[in-house]
Amino acid sequence: MKTVAILQPAYLPWLGFFERFALCDEVIVLDHVRIDKNSKTKFANRNRVRTPQGWTWLTVPLLTKGQAGELTLDSLSIDDASRWREKHWATIEQNYRRAPFFERYAPPLRMVYAQAWPMLVPLCEQITRDLLAAFEIRTAQRSSRSMESRSTKSELILDLCRESGATHYLSGPFGREYLDLEAFARARIDVRFHEYVHPTYAQSYPGFEPNLFAYDLLFHAGPDALRVLRTSTQALAA
Repeated sequence: MKTVAILQPAYLPWLGFFERFALCDEVIVLDHVRIDKNSKTKFANRNRVRTPQGWTWLTVPLLTKGQAGELTLDSLSIDDASRWREKHWATIEQNYRRAPFFERYAPPLRMVYAQAWPMLVPLCEQITRDLLAAFEIRTAQRSSRSMESRSTKSELILDLCRESGATHYLSGPFGREYLDLEAFARARIDVRFHEYVHPTYAQSYPGFEPNLFAYDLLFHAGPDALRVLRTSTQALAA
């Protein structure tokens, strides 16, 4: 039995991203496909962090003017002229430096912002590696650009599952809108949908804000972060 998930690269991913990693034997990072500007899950170059007022976006500026519909994720260049690295790190440090485990988990992130990143996908890959190590999640992963399948939509997901030898595919909830479940059944690949129920934990400011970048949990829960990540019930529904 082999359970596979397929996730697009994400900048500063949220907790549900890593919980799906933890539930699988292998994750395929879908980085060879075109940008979907209307995607409900458009987090390839942005995510949210906590502030005293609630939350704010951190967005990596991209060089896509006039060609966004033609570019693939692995060809996205970063616009470094706006000093986004300095601004993002300053926002994180200002809002999290008093969190109990900030000094323990901040160094890898500080190093990320200390170097230039011409392309988006390598940036996302490094942050994901650092977070997987921090959560002690050892699930295997590979890039879709290193695989042969080049179909589209549901057929692409099925072809990648076949190529990886999957017997089970763990989809996000939006997969219900486009996956051809009959085709998966014919291929004898069982499909389940991951419904992540976000845990609550102490944050630096009053009230609780869910769906932030995963470092929010690490900075506040420290070595207990993986247990907190997995405390909420996961609904794995057909």
